[in-house]
Amino acid sequence: MTMSTPLHRHRLAAEAAARAQRPASGYGAEPTQGQALLLAKLIEDRRTLKSIKSIEQKAEAKRRMLPEYLAWVEGVLVADAGGEDEIVTTCMVWSLDTGDFERALTLGDYCLRHDLKLPEHYQRDVAALLVEQIADAAKAARALGEPFDIEVIERVAELTAERDIHDQIRAKLHKETGLLLEAEQPDPALWNLKRAQALNASVGVKKDIERIERAIAKREAGAQH
Repeated sequence: MTMSTPLHRHRLAAEAAARAQRPASGYGAEPTQGQALLLAKLIEDRRTLKSIKSIEQKAEAKRRMLPEYLAWVEGVLVADAGGEDEIVTTCMVWSLDTGDFERALTLGDYCLRHDLKLPEHYQRDVAALLVEQIADAAKAARALGEPFDIEVIERVAELTAERDIHDQIRAKLHKETGLLLEAEQPDPALWNLKRAQALNASVGVKKDIERIERAIAKREAGAQH
């Protein structure tokens, strides 16, 4: 099934918006026609992904698959009514996997505000998944010497600030925040690294903290002359 025409996409978005506003629209509810087709496609796409061994190739396949679901997702976001929706949560996860963090955080915001749950085969909740995957993406970029958008880190921290997440996962986000801020904002960088250390003593930031403390001390000594 291909959502190849603007009319088809418009109808699917309208159908999604209407269904989202119905009572009992969560898991187990009778799907609409368009939704049923998308859920069937999702099963087939997951089967295809399971057959791919390469993580890189899986991400590329998800990037090709995602557009087929976006009209439905857009309709759900417009309705902003909540209700469990496996298409929306899957698109959030796939957006993370493909590095589309803007879409992932838009969908993550929706899922968190409406307390949506991830499908059963995911072992984490929405908040933990967002924090850990974005922290891991920042770490991977750092390892390659590539830039990472600090606004993505700051937004996921803001969205999940009040959520109950394992300390080890939260520590990873504070670590990457601190290392991203180090060059331009050493004081908040130091705070984030110390927070990471407090949450997980094994997070591996002791030398980073010492380095930034020396830089701050040197700066303050220079300011006194």
